[in-house]
Amino acid sequence: MTQNHLGKSIAQLSVLIQSGNLDPVELVDESLDAIRSHKDQAIFTRLLEDRAKDEAAASSKRLREGRSRGLLEGIPVAWKDLFDIAGLPTTAGSIVLADAPPAQEDADVVKALKTAGMIAIGRVNMSEFAFSGLGLNPHYGTPLNPTASDTSRIPGGSSSGSAVAVASGLVPVSIGTDTGGSVRIPSAFNGLVGYKASRGRYSMAGVFPLATSLDSLGPLCRSVQDAIWVDAAMRGHTAPDVVRAGHAGLSLVVPTTIVMDDAESGVVQAFEAALARLNAAGIKMRRQSFPAFEKLFEVMAEYGPLVTAEAFALHHRRLAGPEAARMDHRVVARTRLGERTTLVGYLEILKVREQLIQEVNGMLGANEFLACPTVAHVAPALAPLEADDELFVKVNGRTLRNTLIGNFLDWCGVSLPCGRGNAGMPVGFLLSAPKGQDERLLTAALALEDIVVE
Repeated sequence: MTQNHLGKSIAQLSVLIQSGNLDPVELVDESLDAIRSHKDQAIFTRLLEDRAKDEAAASSKRLREGRSRGLLEGIPVAWKDLFDIAGLPTTAGSIVLADAPPAQEDADVVKALKTAGMIAIGRVNMSEFAFSGLGLNPHYGTPLNPTASDTSRIPGGSSSGSAVAVASGLVPVSIGTDTGGSVRIPSAFNGLVGYKASRGRYSMAGVFPLATSLDSLGPLCRSVQDAIWVDAAMRGHTAPDVVRAGHAGLSLVVPTTIVMDDAESGVVQAFEAALARLNAAGIKMRRQSFPAFEKLFEVMAEYGPLVTAEAFALHHRRLAGPEAARMDHRVVARTRLGERTTLVGYLEILKVREQLIQEVNGMLGANEFLACPTVAHVAPALAPLEADDELFVKVNGRTLRNTLIGNFLDWCGVSLPCGRGNAGMPVGFLLSAPKGQDERLLTAALALEDIVVE
């Protein structure tokens, strides 16, 4: 079978499906064949072959009968390995959950996309228990960044398989989670669009947690339009609320605090070039310091990261038992750090968090969005990180630095590919807005995409 549909966006595939030029059964067969024969077998942890074929057949029947469920009808989707799939254990990238009881039903968002006509192709790999921004997994293998040409490079995490599956053209979209950057980081490293929705925008029922004060969801895909369609479907809407508008009146605020510290030269050049293109197109912008960013990291240093405290609360029994020996030792070490956060410290973090959210939101104008590099460096080589735990910790912290600011301050964000940096690797341009302003953010990202993406 000629595989000429791989690597296309949802929008491209939707035109073919709705016009009758591509049958969902053919597309699913093509995707499954490509996944099975792909040189990187660490991308998917589970193919849902029978389910995908059944759903494709049902989709094809609806199309023939004139009952298409909309623009997402017949579109394959891959799920990060922490969304419940009926009949299967939810393993969250860990072998210790391989024998867990099977899920009784799909996660709510899995149900929502099925209702929209999308087809669940399989589950994709991730950092164990979603607790790393790098994407390494010693149990199921580490998916390799397909944009690298010089050496094996990391995919970014924790939604590693999601990014690589889309960047490799195996599926047009994968749904990930983002607690400290886990949608936006792998999207940036792989040259994709990654949308981290506001926390609470979607139902979290049936999603394995990491830190409930920070966890959010979102799609990794090829365009902002694709993300908008999927976002609507994940909320059970038949059409998006996002308005297509020009960029008149949009304004960007570029922080001068922390986000550019120690940034690679190639990242700085690609980001500044994108700003120059936006400026030439008439987009207003200003640079401003944000003392709250420094305060955020001071609070983390004093009391411990919020994510670590909540991850320890989730996994403390597991860490005290025999399962710890079967987990990634780097995940174990990082999670155990959460034991140092006292109840007083935890409550203080939450108090300061609310203060900083109010402070930063008050510094932004009505039509302003924050803009910074998604990650201050491109995807690093894999081998040194596998070999050196100290280097792993250091690079993981640097990788998560810019994006975790948004999680702590409860923002929504979209990472857009804005060019190439060191070693010819993709660079991400992160556009962020306060919680609940997703429609504004997606409208702006849609308007700016053609200028930013390069």
